[in-house]
Amino acid sequence: MMQGTNKEFKTSALVARLIRDYLKPYFPRILLAFLLMVIAAAMTAAFAKLIEPILDEVLNNKQRHLIWPMASAVFAAFAIRGLATYGHTLLMNKTGHEIIAQIQHELIEKYMSLDLVFFHQNTSGQLSSRIINDVTVMRNAVVDAMTGFGKNLMTLVFLVALMFYQDWVLSLIAFVALPFGAAFVVVISKKIRRVSGNIQGEIGHLSEVLIQIFQGIRQVKAYGQEKFEQKRAGERVDQLKRHAIKAVRLGTLSVPFNEALVGLAIMGVIVYGGFQIADGDMTTGQLMSFIAAFSLAYEPMKKLAKLNNALQMGLGASERVFEILDQQPQVVDQRGAKNVTLTKPDIVFHDVTFGYEDDGYALNGVSFTAEKGKVTALVGPSGSGKTTCLNLIPRFYDLQGGSIQLGGHDIAKIKLKSLRANIALVSQDITIFDDTVRANIAYGLQKTTEKDVIKAAKAAAAHEFIMDMPDGYDTRLGENGVKLSGGQRQRLSIARAILRNAPILLLDEATSALDNESEKLIQKSLEKFRKGRTVVVIAHRLSTVKDADKIVVLNEGRVVEEGAHDALMKQNDGIYTTMYQAGLKE
Repeated sequence: MMQGTNKEFKTSALVARLIRDYLKPYFPRILLAFLLMVIAAAMTAAFAKLIEPILDEVLNNKQRHLIWPMASAVFAAFAIRGLATYGHTLLMNKTGHEIIAQIQHELIEKYMSLDLVFFHQNTSGQLSSRIINDVTVMRNAVVDAMTGFGKNLMTLVFLVALMFYQDWVLSLIAFVALPFGAAFVVVISKKIRRVSGNIQGEIGHLSEVLIQIFQGIRQVKAYGQEKFEQKRAGERVDQLKRHAIKAVRLGTLSVPFNEALVGLAIMGVIVYGGFQIADGDMTTGQLMSFIAAFSLAYEPMKKLAKLNNALQMGLGASERVFEILDQQPQVVDQRGAKNVTLTKPDIVFHDVTFGYEDDGYALNGVSFTAEKGKVTALVGPSGSGKTTCLNLIPRFYDLQGGSIQLGGHDIAKIKLKSLRANIALVSQDITIFDDTVRANIAYGLQKTTEKDVIKAAKAAAAHEFIMDMPDGYDTRLGENGVKLSGGQRQRLSIARAILRNAPILLLDEATSALDNESEKLIQKSLEKFRKGRTVVVIAHRLSTVKDADKIVVLNEGRVVEEGAHDALMKQNDGIYTTMYQAGLKE
């Protein structure tokens, strides 16, 4: 079950939701497909009915003039059934795939609207499994159900009607066991749906493990953990295998039960029909026509049972998908929120309190001001709240107490898109997309020129290594920038922030992966870029902190010292002095 939700869906509610939200717009197309299903089903029943005159009149009574008409009628029945089946299968498949594509679009849109805390609680493997694996199972269930259910049900209806028309007593004998089979299917269905949810969960866990292994393959090989990771992934494969085998076992459990019931029904039909023929109350053609109708009806009955299994698997996957679609973001635009354009804003923390779930307070009554147009450095021991302060400025999380103001505007009253458009963030956790160098630098900007991209790259000391790449700015960088060194990835991230040209610049260890030469180049570029901007920086390097206009020292979620470097160094027993003398490596 997805973290953060305990919701369970009833079958009726799931089906009603699928119909209301997804099938309703396609009703005209579905009705046309249903008409074609009726035609196909009627042709199956027509063939069963034709067996009677073929046996009695053509074969037994040797009516030569009926040979061609009867043969032509059989051909016409099969041809019409084939065309009708093609038509309704095409229509329903198209509808099913369009519905599933819509659900995938909605899932992606929902993911993009959810908060960071949601992604911290749920792994990328599980989340991608919802879009790929769960929706694939839903697609199979929806397409199979829509293409098969109507046709098989209508075929069954026509054939059963024919059987009762021919002999109602024989029909009652044939279907006396049907309620037992139906009851068995209902019992099995609940178990299949539960197992389906387990299968989709295990697929997500397997994806999660594989993503971790592939992303960390360098460390896996460096530490000789190939066998360990092989075993770890293998355990997930085996767990998935066990659930899949259980699903197959449950899904096919109805086969021997139903076969025995059908055998019993046919035995009853033969016994009763045999005595009827012996007494002259029924012809051979009539009995064979009835048996043909029953045999043809048995196939759609079996298919309906299999479709039920597929439907239950799909409903199990649907539960997991709807869990996501029903998630609501916590960080949203408040009523009356406005767009703002900031120029040289100051950033004011006033008595800010914040905690991650039940882990206590990460910040407790934090107050400080990052003055406009100046550089404010946040320092402190590990876990003191530095990164949390940075994350709260663009409202990645909502405060639990206090306020943060940018240029006199409370961030809670600024529209999220507008707020974040005024901020450029360079994090220690750099994301490089599997796209071109140009697209990575210009990420998030709809209108930018080649000249601007190159200018930003030069400012970040990245232009030279970019031009050494095979296709220059058109070089694709691979998953998470696998083709780049750590320093190169960081320089691209800085170029991205420079190009954004926002009035607020947040730097979270922005030069931590750079060598001294590259750092000096970028520091010079950043010095120019910082002018006229409000900068908040977390840095572990002495030079960066020492040159800041103000230093805010955090410890255990509180501001304990504040001031310029020289002033703080006069506090001989202060936390900053101790950290500075130790090289600011915490």
